[in-house]
Amino acid sequence: MQHDEKNILGLHLPTDPRWVDLAQISLEDILTDHAYCEQKAATSCISLIQRYPHKKELVNELSPIVTEEWGHFRLVLQELQKRNLQLGKQRKDEYVNKLLQFEIKGGNEEDRLLDKLLICALIEARSCERFKRLSEGLNDDYLKSFYRRFMESEAGHYATFIELAENYVDKEKVRKRWNEWLAYEAEIIQQLKPRGDRMH
Repeated sequence: MQHDEKNILGLHLPTDPRWVDLAQISLEDILTDHAYCEQKAATSCISLIQRYPHKKELVNELSPIVTEEWGHFRLVLQELQKRNLQLGKQRKDEYVNKLLQFEIKGGNEEDRLLDKLLICALIEARSCERFKRLSEGLNDDYLKSFYRRFMESEAGHYATFIELAENYVDKEKVRKRWNEWLAYEAEIIQQLKPRGDRMH
């Protein structure tokens, strides 16, 4: 599986460049949404550990990510407070809800596990791409480096989810399903209007 910069993490469609300008205008909203994204990433890993406690590699690989994502939540919270901004209410995540519609619900356990890992990989990949946009396009130098660190971390998480999928499922099957997910995700990105108050 290639993790090349040219086509960031395999994503088929880049983020609309206008999104960074919109995010800059809605800093309180984007930081709030980012904080909840980190929180949800931690709880997703906890859910996977609870569901698959017998899968040793999964438990060992995801445990530190739980700690890291929760640490990220605290960092974003700190950033909000430092700027005298409020942590607002959690809002519906249209992007993730649309992704979940593509997930295999029935079938065998291997297919369900594969989709759960690939959804997580995809969310991390898109978050990584968005953080890259923020690290390059914001006017605030401090926030640029703030988001560069997040970008590097999400890229590592993305790779972990792909590697776990390849550990438990045939690599060819993983690649085929991953390509289906990438095509579906591009359709979602095309449908959703860029919003400065949302990370996705």
